[in-house]
Amino acid sequence: MQWLDYDTENCSIQRALEIVGEKWSLLILREAFNGVRRFDAIRSHLGASEAIISARLNSLITSGILVATPYKEPGHRTRNEYRLTPKGLDLYPIIISLLRWGDRYEADPAGPPILIKHRDCGEQVSTVVQCALGHVLDSPRESQVSPGPGAKLRGSVH
Repeated sequence: MQWLDYDTENCSIQRALEIVGEKWSLLILREAFNGVRRFDAIRSHLGASEAIISARLNSLITSGILVATPYKEPGHRTRNEYRLTPKGLDLYPIIISLLRWGDRYEADPAGPPILIKHRDCGEQVSTVVQCALGHVLDSPRESQVSPGPGAKLRGSVH
């Protein structure tokens, strides 16, 4: 396969980044994975404007990553909590990978600001790249890229 012979218009990475590739979207997902579900708490913890948080929440809802669930506290109007959908939960390995990369290359000299551990055994959580038979890949050199069923040659009719 010659990578440059193929069109990237329908690239899965590109399409995913159109949804979650913006900083505030990923930070909202971080909050959701840590149990922060209410608008005011998300905005306050992130320090972003209402407009930014609102726009990103709407995008994540439209994309099916979050769902707005109404709640009402006594004496207050009905508001929404933002919960991860199955599609959103599938982003967990990506969040863990970003965290581990940040811990390795961007953490404070004192070390990582948070640790994520397996609830049952107490060991730190990590991500692993492996094939369908369970062979762990330690390097990109251990994989090969080939055209998938959605691949399109550059210049072909879409």
